[in-house]
Order: sequence, then structure tokens, then C-alpha cells
Amino acid sequence: MNFEDTYKTIVSNSEPILYKEKNSKFFGYAFHITSEEAVKQKLELVKKEHHSARHWCYAYQIGTESKSFRVNDDGEPSNTAGMPIYGQILSSDLTNVLIIVVRYFGGVKLGVGGLIKSYRTTAQLSIEASEIIEKTVNQEFEISFEYKDMNKVMRIIKEKNLDIISQKLELACSITISVRKQIADRIFDIFVSSYGISIKKVEN
Repeated sequence: MNFEDTYKTIVSNSEPILYKEKNSKFFGYAFHITSEEAVKQKLELVKKEHHSARHWCYAYQIGTESKSFRVNDDGEPSNTAGMPIYGQILSSDLTNVLIIVVRYFGGVKLGVGGLIKSYRTTAQLSIEASEIIEKTVNQEFEISFEYKDMNKVMRIIKEKNLDIISQKLELACSITISVRKQIADRIFDIFVSSYGISIKKVEN
């Protein structure tokens, strides 16, 4: 089976960048996120830091195989803030990312074109200030076995260079592994065909 099993995201949160347009100040933040709950937390943090700002606009995209996104203009004219920010996430082909742009009004109205340009540029600079990496889409499996079969299980894990997420090693053992989606079926079959070992897919 041949399908896209990699995606791009940012490693760490960038330092906020500052963009100025006709006395208005725009502070841009880029965050790595994997849930909507994280969006709320980051937004609260930024609002606390910039409590006297006029607008806190944002866009995010989360998910790997199926993606969800949201944009928010936060009081700016419709589609002048959230969509230009989201456009930069799309043009950089990123997911699991949140970009917040904080605006301090400088007394001069920017107009629709000026707002779109300012939010788009601030988002672009925020992404450029972040480290972008490519990651694989993985499947997790839970392997169950008796302690006496430990060596057999660990040998397969080592040979196939699999990542261990968690393990419980007692008389009855279980190990959760993470496998690149592209080879998941093959790894599943190896463990299924090993006597005394059971394996099941972990639904994310």
C-alpha cells in the first residue's frame, strides 16, 4: 500500500515576532499543538501577556490523516485576519500548528487590504522563525505476552527499530509500540505469527 505517511509541523514555539504597519503593532506567535484544548491554553497565555491589545486573531490546523482547522477574526472585519493566517499554514504545508497574531491599534485604520497584508505577513514571519520538521504518521500497537517470551519480543523490537511508548513488565507483560503506518501491517503480522504473543491496534 502506497500512501503519504509523513507530515510537516513545527518543533517548538517560536519567539514572538513583531511587525509594524502604520503605527499598528502585530505580535505573531507559532505554537506546536495536537488538540483543541491546547489552543485554549495558548490563547489564554497570550491574552494574559497582551491584556491591553485590541485583537487576538488566530488560525490552527490539527491532525495528520484527517485534518481539522479553525480561523478566528476576533472582531476584525470578516476574513481579514483568520483566513490570511490560515493561508500561511496551508502554503507552508503544516499541521498540528497554531498561529496567534495580536494587534495593538495605532490610531490609523489600515483598510481591508492593509489588514490582510499585515496578518498574512505576521503569520509568515512567525512560521519562518520556527523550526519545521517532517514526521511520520504512526500506528500504535499493544503487545501482550508472558515474561518467558520477553527475549523474543525485545529481539523483534530491536531488529525492526520500533519505538516503545510504554511497558509493563511483570508475569503478564504488555508493551505499547509505535510503528510507521507504511510498515504497520508487516509488523503486525510478525507478532501475530510469533507463538505466545498477542497484538492489538491501539485506537487513537
